[in-house]
Amino acid sequence: MAEQTQTERTAGAAEDRSTTAGQDQPGSADQARGSTTIADSVVTQVAGIAAREVPGVYQLGGAGARALGSVTQRVGIGDVRTQGVSVEVGERQAAVDLTLVVEYGESIPQLTQHVRDQIIKRVEGICGLEVTEVNIAVDDLHFPGDDQPQAEAS
Repeated sequence: MAEQTQTERTAGAAEDRSTTAGQDQPGSADQARGSTTIADSVVTQVAGIAAREVPGVYQLGGAGARALGSVTQRVGIGDVRTQGVSVEVGERQAAVDLTLVVEYGESIPQLTQHVRDQIIKRVEGICGLEVTEVNIAVDDLHFPGDDQPQAEAS
């Protein structure tokens, strides 16, 4: 009799696991009314905007991407929100690669962790995707006064 009870418990536990796993699988009752597909470009925009929300991030993209981005924006085909951001999106997960320029004086380790946390928060909250990794490359520093045109020498 104890053997039957153990078998019944094992069968019951297996049933519980399969029910829980079934709810997470495509085609489950939760998805019986349709599916949602999120384009890579949407996740890219969310990640780019999230990174820019962090104080100390001056700009996204490497030097070449920024130069090309300024040209494409002038002719109306570029999007500053996606510059310096690339993503890989799966059914339920996303990975983000980001290149950024940091304001001089900021702690790069602290800033990049804040950026990483912000991107994970926004992508998971807005898109419902699990963010598996956020890789950040700091390409340059921005110094105060770099944006001001220099006085022309006579």
